[in-house]
Amino acid sequence: MKSSKLQRIRSRLDERLALLKPTDRFDPPTRRWIRAIRDALGMSGVQLARRLNIRPQSVEALERSEADGTIQLKTLRRVAEALDCTLVYALVPKETLEASVHKRAKRIALRALRRASHSMKLEAQETSDAKREEQIETYIRDVVREREIWNES
Repeated sequence: MKSSKLQRIRSRLDERLALLKPTDRFDPPTRRWIRAIRDALGMSGVQLARRLNIRPQSVEALERSEADGTIQLKTLRRVAEALDCTLVYALVPKETLEASVHKRAKRIALRALRRASHSMKLEAQETSDAKREEQIETYIRDVVREREIWNES
């Protein structure tokens, strides 16, 4: 895995995404964002409908679709603007991007080295844990290609 350009890209993204963690800070309020912001502003459904140029019943439908997770981003952006808000949309990895790539590469390396390891075990030529980790890292560095690690599930 020699692609330093991809590592730099991941590193910059990881730095930016670190600011979004922990993600539970962004869990929606019980009534979801549209209703919570609207209520906090003291804005009625009728008033929001007027700002969106839609029927008042449609505001209820929007709030329901947000709660159901079926609202479209385009619609949510319009509602955010009507509430004088900015829609923030992000995919936040559970771990760093670098860690995800390394974990995936390690899985591939382990699979490949397991075959050789089995033969060595039969011949009583097992390697120590430290040596094994070194073999894995060497295999990743010399054999695994970043663009190919996601080819299979």
